[in-house]
Amino acid sequence: QVQLVESGGGLVQAGGSLNLSCAASRRTFNNDAMAWFRQAPGKEREFVAAISWTGGSSYYADSVKGRFTISRSNNKNTVYLQMNSLKPEDTAVYSCAAGLSVLPYPTMYPYWGQGTQVTVSS
Repeated sequence: QVQLVESGGGLVQAGGSLNLSCAASRRTFNNDAMAWFRQAPGKEREFVAAISWTGGSSYYADSVKGRFTISRSNNKNTVYLQMNSLKPEDTAVYSCAAGLSVLPYPTMYPYWGQGTQVTVSS
């Protein structure tokens, strides 16, 4: 079992930045692929970014490419999502997830955090 706890969400104006963190409890964190997903009210959960367990490969949704950066510190059992040039359409609950494969499908990730709210005002 692994527990994931997100932090760093909040309210920011369009064009601003936020850095989300996700702390994992399990010592085998180093073997997990990690991902961020988001869900806006009335919409389906959407893939945002993913990173391999080595940190050597990362993947992004087209809607955030060039603005968001995913990274991880295996020493700290933490994955990050640096979000720049935020837009109102980025408003959602952001959740981190742990799994065995770097794929953009929620069903591939058995472990999830509770989520953190990101609100971008225009």
